[in-house]
Amino acid sequence: MGNIVEFNPTKLPARIREREGGASELTRSLAGGGTGGAATKRISIRGGVFRLQAGSKEIGAIEDRHLDVVIVNAAPKVGRKLYLGAYDANAAPSGPDCWSNDGDKPDASIESPQSSNCAECPHNVAGSGAGNSRKCRFEQRIAVTLPDNMDGDVMQMIVPGASLFGKGEGDKMPLRAYAKYLAGNGIEINEVVTQMRFDTSAQSPKLFFKPVRFLDDAEYAVASKQGSTDAAKKMVMMTAYQGDTVTIPDAPKLEGKKPAKAAPVVESDDEDDSEPEVRKTSSKAAAPKKSPLSQLAAEWDDE
Repeated sequence: MGNIVEFNPTKLPARIREREGGASELTRSLAGGGTGGAATKRISIRGGVFRLQAGSKEIGAIEDRHLDVVIVNAAPKVGRKLYLGAYDANAAPSGPDCWSNDGDKPDASIESPQSSNCAECPHNVAGSGAGNSRKCRFEQRIAVTLPDNMDGDVMQMIVPGASLFGKGEGDKMPLRAYAKYLAGNGIEINEVVTQMRFDTSAQSPKLFFKPVRFLDDAEYAVASKQGSTDAAKKMVMMTAYQGDTVTIPDAPKLEGKKPAKAAPVVESDDEDDSEPEVRKTSSKAAAPKKSPLSQLAAEWDDE
């Protein structure tokens, strides 16, 4: 869409130079600074591979160790999820035993909350999980589009704690450090193409984030529109039906009956997720080549 513009925070587009009021709610939410439904289109990082999923069905995967996306929406706060039992791929479908959208207190829909607040929960103590990890884990949900298919599907991603927290080194930044870097330069996270790259030295799936280029004005308009859709808003929140699960959209409500839980989607069963205390113009380029993931997404309805 239009000119491909390289990322340079010292040369800001006019819309950024003229902006007042600081970073938006979207960027602040990811920097650490705001509704529900089933997500059927998502990108998973299970096994250290980018996978395209429709519901619980995997449509395909790509071999590349990096993926370019545009982050168009995000959960207002870092959430939490808890499974009391060990993960078993062969077990009957089950949702999380407890979860929180704000990271402060269990969701009001939970029948048996493990604590009145997350900070004092026994599952929030180092060592309550495998090794020295916490059994209740951090995550943040984001909604993304692919830069070579901006007006296509909005997809959900669940970013685990290991990819959220920590200090960045150069262009290897966890999500919060990345969002803070952009906000510090007066840049919104939904006006750049973001590259997600696997940390090949990590034991379990872990992502680094970096900016690739600014969106041009036409692309930015599409990104803003995509982020305000009901689909994008629903994808970033856990609900009583969803929790950490993927369910069939628009499922009929059963009067007087408790909804069945769907199969959990586990991004990693062994992760350390502890929380630590400009524009350069170029000549008009050819339309970007479709990525393997975009080609899979284009065939989504045929699956």
